[in-house]
Amino acid sequence: AAMAGFVRELERRAGPVLRLEQRAAGGVGCVVWDAALVLAKFLETGACPLARRHVLELGAGTGAVGIMAATLGANVTVTDLEELQELLMVNIENNKHLVTGSVRAKVLKWGEDVTEFQPPPDYILMADCIYYEESLEPLLKTLKDLTGPDTCVLCCYEQRTMGKNPEIERKYFELLQRDFELEKIPLDRHDEEYRSEDIHIVSIHRKQ
Repeated sequence: AAMAGFVRELERRAGPVLRLEQRAAGGVGCVVWDAALVLAKFLETGACPLARRHVLELGAGTGAVGIMAATLGANVTVTDLEELQELLMVNIENNKHLVTGSVRAKVLKWGEDVTEFQPPPDYILMADCIYYEESLEPLLKTLKDLTGPDTCVLCCYEQRTMGKNPEIERKYFELLQRDFELEKIPLDRHDEEYRSEDIHIVSIHRKQ
């Protein structure tokens, strides 16, 4: 039987809310994190044209960000580990009447082969994907393997001051800068309500 879930509603500017099931038990992928809300609402500002664009979400968890992109007309693949596929499917099903593009869920393990996700997407979305030191290298490999010269990666993360978090964050951006250009999106371009001083959105492109 499916785990007892609890639903998080995410308001949309146009029309009915997204209804996102979460799981009370399980790993970090099972709840809608603040960074996912901030990134989903940023997409709604229209800063990045998503209609008919090919979009891939990494570490999608509940699928909140990718599903929001699909309601904005994007053709989205939300990806995460095997054990999160059921939750992703449920959330895609629950919100499919709001989708104006398309959305599907697939397994993608960072660091492994990404042939089936080629050609490179127009956008890669990531919310709160940097918290394990051991996943930094595989994540960076996946980003390099997936991005083309025109791919825009939007990475949203909550700055955490506890324990090893600052060190992991610093290492991630250091490694990222070997192959990518980074640009922080100023707070005043975030959604006026869903924003926070300690949640950052960074736009990332391959170095030419």
